[in-house]
Amino acid sequence: MQLILVRHALPESVSVTEGSADPGLTEFGHRQARRLPGALADVRVARVVTSPMRRAVETAGPLVESTGIALEVNEGFAEYDRHEGSYIPIHEAKERMPETFARIRAGFLPDFVDENSFRSRVLGAFEDVVAQARHEDTVVVVAHGGVVNIVLQQILELPRPLTFPLEYVSVTRVLVSRNGVRRVSSVNETGHVRDLTVR
Repeated sequence: MQLILVRHALPESVSVTEGSADPGLTEFGHRQARRLPGALADVRVARVVTSPMRRAVETAGPLVESTGIALEVNEGFAEYDRHEGSYIPIHEAKERMPETFARIRAGFLPDFVDENSFRSRVLGAFEDVVAQARHEDTVVVVAHGGVVNIVLQQILELPRPLTFPLEYVSVTRVLVSRNGVRRVSSVNETGHVRDLTVR
């Protein structure tokens, strides 16, 4: 089977006084998300699975609409910041949260994250998707940079949880053989949004 991991498009920057921040996409982010069906036109998508967070669900929207496939939500693919009261896109964090930005860019999760718990949750969701798929299936999972990196860390046996700086709506492909062997075939494909990158 092929598992296609997609990072969400550009979300809004938000802060809330109660509950958790769960921003949707900016108008620019919606433009990015509309490129996803074209980026995956070379495959027959069997399932579309998403994180429960708005920025992932909205990114999956154009793909769901174009394929007619019902969206499946898996709580395990939520990002590590799910319960935080604010969300700042990473390109803004460089100026507004320099210490956190530096830590993430060095390949480490923010201090507030329970790394083992996050890893266990993400990999559990990954295994659920694999277990439910047929060998010939291509399953698209729309999630987050931290989620995709955790999967890559596991397969590639990397020392740090955040090795790859992933672009918005980037595509990463993982192949799973009949005997369960996993292989990363591509990381951070961005040709479909090259003119819509954020710096």
